[in-house]
Amino acid sequence: MRYVKSFINFLKEVKVEMERVAWPDRKLTMNATVGVIIFSIIVAIFIGLLDFIFSRIIGVILQ
Repeated sequence: MRYVKSFINFLKEVKVEMERVAWPDRKLTMNATVGVIIFSIIVAIFIGLLDFIFSRIIGVILQ
């Protein structure tokens, strides 16, 4: 029974904390999402270029 009371108390505390959270608005969320997508594309292109360059260098070395 002690575990049930502890769990119920935990859920009440979670509810109180969730009411304190400052949730971002739609515009901020969209801007952050676009930023993450653009950054991910840039990093993917950079890593792809490095892979291409190093594979060419290794190919020349091993011939």
